[in-house]
Amino acid sequence: MNTQQNLTVIDGETLMDKRLPPAKFCVESLIPQGLCILGGAPKVGKSWFVLDLCVHIARGEPLWEFPVTKGEVLYFCLEDSERRIQERLNIVTDDVPSGLYFATGNTSIESGLCDFIRKFKQEHPDVTFVAIDTFQLIRAQSSEISYSNDYAELQPLRLLAAELDITLLLVHHLRKTGDKDPVNKLSGSTAIAGAVDAIFVLEKFERIEKAASLYASGRDIRDLTVYLKMNPDNCRWELITDSIKAPEFKLPKPMVALYYFMIGATEFSGTNTELAKYVGNGISPKGLKQMMNRYRYELEKLGVYFQSRRSNGQKYVVVKYLPDLAESDGDPSASSDSTSSACDNSVSSVPCVPENVEEECEDEE
Repeated sequence: MNTQQNLTVIDGETLMDKRLPPAKFCVESLIPQGLCILGGAPKVGKSWFVLDLCVHIARGEPLWEFPVTKGEVLYFCLEDSERRIQERLNIVTDDVPSGLYFATGNTSIESGLCDFIRKFKQEHPDVTFVAIDTFQLIRAQSSEISYSNDYAELQPLRLLAAELDITLLLVHHLRKTGDKDPVNKLSGSTAIAGAVDAIFVLEKFERIEKAASLYASGRDIRDLTVYLKMNPDNCRWELITDSIKAPEFKLPKPMVALYYFMIGATEFSGTNTELAKYVGNGISPKGLKQMMNRYRYELEKLGVYFQSRRSNGQKYVVVKYLPDLAESDGDPSASSDSTSSACDNSVSSVPCVPENVEEECEDEE
């Protein structure tokens, strides 16, 4: 136990007048300098995201619509061989930037990982971003899952990031049991969320393989959710929108899932039970219809129109995705005509889910 004290005391008036440097970012407003962690289920696309992120930082190109600070990058691919990294790099980009470095093999916090990064930074002073995939592989083998152990393991990494003025990103897994709070989904104790400077959780929507949300929260960033879709041609996550620029996306998760489903399906005609299966999120058919009615106008602003029908004594619902109509309608609450016309002349169709992302985009443990 460290018994030494190293405290600084300052009064509030002096603190308010003190000129302090602003928080630094690797990706403006999204990924700050310091220790960060990215959680996600296996095969969700974490490694593809991190690889693409490394390429953007090495080039200094904006990630989606967020400005990026250019710098050299060190990516610890501890689960991959050089062949696999080469294959993925060929898919993500045809122009590999300079200043992008990969480390393979075995290492751990106990075996001197921090010293290795410190030495690499001395040899490459322009390094601003270091990613470690995965956090589990650098942890002590005998460490128990407890608050004190988790916090103690992360402390040297947090101090290292502050010492070297870099962003240090750990790739991690999620719990098998779900939780409404994305922060609580990280595998391990709550110390992991408490010890890092920023948390990111990448989750696919149920039954909608190409769509995902990236939740972000941290000390120097405001909470936001970025909505993404996977491009199967280059395995890059592309921006749909984010919760700050599009406040309407602060809808209940089933409504967001319905929106993404309709982007891919374009048109749906079937029972509420059938639709609920594709929306997922554990919602009942009755609960889904009630929620759709409640958020009708918000859905119409996004281009999702629906209308209940009856045929041969059986109820069914027609849903269409018409973004052009949403842009031209103005205030959809003014009249129900737009909904009726949007759903008229509908051809009964079997629900379809967008095709799965190609296998190479999911080739990660």
